[in-house]
Amino acid sequence: MKRLLQAPDIALATLWCDCLREAGIEATVERQHLTSVAGQVPPDQCLPEIWLRHEEHLEPARGLIDALQNVPQHRWLCRCGELVEGGFETCWNCGEGMPIDV
Repeated sequence: MKRLLQAPDIALATLWCDCLREAGIEATVERQHLTSVAGQVPPDQCLPEIWLRHEEHLEPARGLIDALQNVPQHRWLCRCGELVEGGFETCWNCGEGMPIDV
């Protein structure tokens, strides 16, 4: 087994691990219950970790995690004149959907 990374919290660790599994990469979340001992153990030692079963999956797994962490963000101008930024696909002002050509 090979450690891939430490995640900032259990939610992201679980999400990333699930994405790896969907891609055919055998992965597990370890240290998922150690946050309860933070303070008695250094906090950086309590973060959840993602481990891979096969070392040859290390590079594809890193590529997938990098893609998940760096999702391109859209910025578009709605027909109502509102500038919509980030991952939003609907205008908060009028409810109009993001144009297909963005």
